Amino acid sequence: MYCRLAAGTVPVFLALSTWALAGECPGNPDAIGTGRVIALDPAKHQRLGLQQYRETLPLQDHEVVLTFDDGPLPPYTSKVLDALAAECVKANFFVVGEMARANPALVQRAYREGHTIGTHSEHHRYLTHLSAKAATKEIEDGIASARMALGGAGAVAPFFRFPFLDPPASKEALALKLGLSIWSVDLDANDWYPIASQQVVAFAIRRLQRAKKGMLLLHDTEKRTAIALPALLRELKKRGYRIAHVIPADSEHPATEAIASEWTSADDPPRYPPPEM
Repeated sequence: MYCRLAAGTVPVFLALSTWALAGECPGNPDAIGTGRVIALDPAKHQRLGLQQYRETLPLQDHEVVLTFDDGPLPPYTSKVLDALAAECVKANFFVVGEMARANPALVQRAYREGHTIGTHSEHHRYLTHLSAKAATKEIEDGIASARMALGGAGAVAPFFRFPFLDPPASKEALALKLGLSIWSVDLDANDWYPIASQQVVAFAIRRLQRAKKGMLLLHDTEKRTAIALPALLRELKKRGYRIAHVIPADSEHPATEAIASEWTSADDPPRYPPPEM
């Protein structure tokens, strides 16, 4: 199975790189930087994201994980990567297989610059009504395409996000059987709606101010997101937020320790929220 081979692997650069904290970003002493790295064991934390589950990442107050879906797509993924690099921020990308095959250089750049590469299926289609065989193929092909773009199996993290955040229990079981950690989201900036870039920033900040922390959903395929990201990062820094980056745990990076209550919520997961238009 694809991810059983990759579940215990982490890109080599993660063992070698020094994470740029605030004030340590070359050319940008005011950068928000990357505050810390969370090493996740997918076997122990199989379903994450408070929009759908009771478990999420063990974030501290005012910590944010930036996640980007649906890419890569030029020129917007390039602009997103430029904005992250300017602030020495590391993020988690969930790439679509056919997009990775069409734009391998962008996947390679994201990986080379220290971001985690997860997957988001091969064609970004609803898996709900597919047979078990077809749904498994859609998930596996997405992983294989991401690996092909990167030229190696160990580079793809065993992190998977269902297209449209639509994982029926039967399809969840297929992903878990492949050794994947299923990621939903905690917060959404609504950048997939036809809104202005300023609204993307406003939605993200409003929801973070309410929740105080969270895994934020963005899309590197959107012009509005590419435009909004520099302002969003500045606003996060201004309001005292810190960026956390998630990698798979392995022998070089033991799983981040946290008490059970830091991973879970006592509340039932809400329904996926409508845009606040």
